[in-house]
Amino acid sequence: MADEPNLSHLAPDGSPRMVDVGAKGLSRRRAVAEAWVTVGPEVAGRLRRDGGIAKGNVFETARLAGIAAAKQTPALIPLCHPLPLDHVDVDVRLDGERVRIRSQASAEAKTGVEMEAMTAAAVAALTVYDMVKSAGKGAEIGPVRLLEKEGGKSGRWARQEETGAES
Repeated sequence: MADEPNLSHLAPDGSPRMVDVGAKGLSRRRAVAEAWVTVGPEVAGRLRRDGGIAKGNVFETARLAGIAAAKQTPALIPLCHPLPLDHVDVDVRLDGERVRIRSQASAEAKTGVEMEAMTAAAVAALTVYDMVKSAGKGAEIGPVRLLEKEGGKSGRWARQEETGAES
């Protein structure tokens, strides 16, 4: 359909391509993403009481993994542009029986930092899972999603729906 948005990573023949951002100007970019890991009552109790499991401090390890992952996004996701990240922040905290991961990435760049923020949240969630699996195999990741982004031609966007979790 003529009024449907184009998928920018597809060439006219349908093959995947890297988007050419060469003619675009630099813009301040920022993105915020989140991921959730449901760990259940027993693991949540241990995290609340001890902050960690036998492998160590779950929250700090996940935070560092998320930051490192954001910096590796173009190596992990085909067609992502390498970006000069100015800042990556990952906050990991217990929310009831779930771990909430909130990540933020920013850069002065020609393309957005959504994938860096999402990668940080996703890898931090995988790290939480890896660290708690010995205490409970039933941990579950999801959702992982973009909460907001700003900068560039499309400006600011923010998700309107709630997660249903405690604040």
